[in-house]
Amino acid sequence: MFTNVKGLVLRQVRYKEADRILTLLTGPEGKLTVKARGALRRGSKMAAASQALCYSEFTLFGNRGRWTANEGGTVEQFLGLREDIGQLALGTYFAEVLDTVCPEEQSAEPALQLALNALYALSRGLYTPEQVKAVFELRLMCLEGFQPEVDACGVCGRAELDGPMFSPSSGVIHCAGCAPGSAGPSVALDGESLAAMRHIVRAEPKKEFSFAIPEPSLERLGRAAELFVRYQLDRNFYSLDYWKSVK
Repeated sequence: MFTNVKGLVLRQVRYKEADRILTLLTGPEGKLTVKARGALRRGSKMAAASQALCYSEFTLFGNRGRWTANEGGTVEQFLGLREDIGQLALGTYFAEVLDTVCPEEQSAEPALQLALNALYALSRGLYTPEQVKAVFELRLMCLEGFQPEVDACGVCGRAELDGPMFSPSSGVIHCAGCAPGSAGPSVALDGESLAAMRHIVRAEPKKEFSFAIPEPSLERLGRAAELFVRYQLDRNFYSLDYWKSVK
């Protein structure tokens, strides 16, 4: 069975002499493991298409649940990422998180669209890397069933919080004087970072990046989003540690 798919290359691994094994995030087909035949041969048209963090179109052949790509070409290479080691490291972190949360062969259209928007914004410098990272983290968690409760204090129910805090382990905002009843520290927010968090959760697709807050508030938002991912997925990401070392 042959099919044409467009997908984001999350990961590539050399296989034998001239092939690559790709982890590909597509829309309707979700995450696929694909052998890119001959991708490492000199002059191969699939060499660029099979690079990590490329959005490419492939012709796949499926047999007994295994996929092989015989043809492929790039749709968007996000070249700006490859000119800055920090941006490339952050894009790699995005790919690692996507690989963790997106299941095999289940529709992933919203997650793919978010990833493409985030990589485009990052490669073109439309927003700071810190803002793109925070939006990607929070929005992806919402899409994958981990949406935080940001409408009101998760303990007393007040919409106007007295000293807003966010509990990454329980995924709720709460007043400074209210204990969220879960393990792990809470992150102190302020009015701007709380408003930004609510915007990210509620905004229409493609508009989640459109906000501006002072740098101290963005730092609070970024810490809350990052810890939320770590607590909910119960793992650390080496690519994130590397980004922090080179940014």
